[in-house]
Amino acid sequence: MIRIAKYCTPSGSLSKIFNTNIRCYSATQAAVKTAQTTKTEKVEKTNAGKESQSFTTNIFRGQLQLNQVFPFPEPLNTEQLETVRMFLDPMEHFFEEVNNPAKNDDAQTVDEKTLSTLWDLGGFGLQVPIEYGGLGLNNTQYTRCVEICGYYDLALSIVLGAHMSIGFKGITLFGTPEQKKKYLPRVVNREYAAFCLTEPSCGSDAGAIKSRAVKSADGSHYILNGNKIWISNGGIADIFTVFAKVPVKDPVTGESKDIPTAFIVERGFGGVTNGPPEKKMGIKSSNTSALFFEDVKIPVENRLGEEGQGFKIAMNILNNGRFGMVAALAGNMRYCIKRAVEHATQRVQFGRTLDNYGSIQEKLARMSMLQYVAESLAYMISGNMDKGSQDYHLEAAIGKCFASESAWWVCDEAIQIHGGMGYMKDTGLERILRDLRIFRIFEGANDILRLFIALTGVQYAGGHLKELQKAFKNPTANLGLIFEEAAKRATRAIGLGSSPNFTHLVHPSLAESAALCTKNLESFGACIETSLVKYGKGIVDEQFVLHRIAQAAIDTYTMVVVMSRATMAANKNSPSAQHELLMAQTWCAEASSRAAYNLKVATSKKHLDLFDNFSKISKSMCDGGGCVQLNPLGF
Repeated sequence: MIRIAKYCTPSGSLSKIFNTNIRCYSATQAAVKTAQTTKTEKVEKTNAGKESQSFTTNIFRGQLQLNQVFPFPEPLNTEQLETVRMFLDPMEHFFEEVNNPAKNDDAQTVDEKTLSTLWDLGGFGLQVPIEYGGLGLNNTQYTRCVEICGYYDLALSIVLGAHMSIGFKGITLFGTPEQKKKYLPRVVNREYAAFCLTEPSCGSDAGAIKSRAVKSADGSHYILNGNKIWISNGGIADIFTVFAKVPVKDPVTGESKDIPTAFIVERGFGGVTNGPPEKKMGIKSSNTSALFFEDVKIPVENRLGEEGQGFKIAMNILNNGRFGMVAALAGNMRYCIKRAVEHATQRVQFGRTLDNYGSIQEKLARMSMLQYVAESLAYMISGNMDKGSQDYHLEAAIGKCFASESAWWVCDEAIQIHGGMGYMKDTGLERILRDLRIFRIFEGANDILRLFIALTGVQYAGGHLKELQKAFKNPTANLGLIFEEAAKRATRAIGLGSSPNFTHLVHPSLAESAALCTKNLESFGACIETSLVKYGKGIVDEQFVLHRIAQAAIDTYTMVVVMSRATMAANKNSPSAQHELLMAQTWCAEASSRAAYNLKVATSKKHLDLFDNFSKISKSMCDGGGCVQLNPLGF
């Protein structure tokens, strides 16, 4: 991160510098038009490859980038829709007539006959290309299938997701033609796959792995030693994507440094063993175990990507697979809502069914809005991926955070609506609540993903401000860039309202919602600039601030997504269009308030003092080994 105090100090930001020229605003606008045809064009061409198409990334600059949010993606043609429909019918039959999630939970495993039926359906090869024996579904088709899985059984969804979304995903994304030809036919033919990254010493810090692979003297193979923990499918998988550090020599200094590298490892190589199934709070029927690698001989052709690319490959696999988790959770919310509505409309208390009471009505409405947002995120992200987007990582992280937290809340409220009955095992909701808890932790803990969202966006904004700093060193050659920024900031300062606007893209009933979002956008850019100026590189340590910024980004992105989907429904005259518009209006009203509050908190001295208090309280607790205060009785 860069410090730009010379041109953008807290008391002298760019907007203040140009406040003296506000009266020359019209002239500035004219200058912008003239200058944009000169040097700026060269700058834009130079940086064209660096500009992100991500809506979320761009709000950190206070800019609107709408390419990936309007219109709501519809990448499926008639043939693709029919393909996924043909698969869903037998799949729903499987979940209703063959699979028994309560039985699986009690047995802490899925019986072989049930799994065999799912293999026969092609459920373990949904996105494997047809030439390798899979169904060849695109991301949107896959989203619909996973949504159905999540509706019926989250634990079995993990068995599937650990296999497809991350287990062999590295082979489909980074594998050579030879690797794909060798392994993809196997992962659709009853050989389970698993993703092996987490170790006892690293948790979410993937760069701290200690497993090590050393190349043999003749260069024909690597010898792998190390162990992994909490590996989904670890005890049943035959094919593993394993990450280990490899000594890599720096071509400049000649020094050797251990850098994470990815490998395709087979259980059949020898030296691969696993521990017993872990005893877990939830998703009990999915196998989770430790893995041990002792002098495992890996052919050099089984390296995935180049040496030292392991971290990049791991992050791309996780980012690429997160939309599937969002879809599964959106499906699960549908199930919980259905159960809550059934109970609320049948249960009579004090002479009326529960759905007649305001508190229950608010619960149901909020449950429905959260499901609507999560489902919209799943199809927005997968649809953009199908259209070729490469800039979806922040949106995928937002989807994972939002859906995992929303699903927990929805299930908890469904239990509350059921009262004591919801707490009982036979109702089935307690199992779902236990299953849901892991989703806020694995494949990127939500706390870490929020930091990822904030820091990635801040870095992008920081790069832009650094560009402006360089422009000021040679203002004559960079008039276009300087005047363009000056015009934006001067306009904001005097309230001329020339901020980017997307009201024309939404349904008329959502015009006010779009205006609220635009207002948040202006505050967002200002907040990021202020934070960069204040903390410089130190922003990476300001987690209190970063988490508020990330939450504002989540609320802002979800606003745009639901407006886009509701507008599509209205344009198509969907039977649920008015319902969707109403949910979008309500969601945006509350989300905009939350975003505005969090952006204010991130730069407010009063709240920053509270953050300091939190830090001091926490330090006292850690120094004291727990609660510091004595019991009121003094002993």
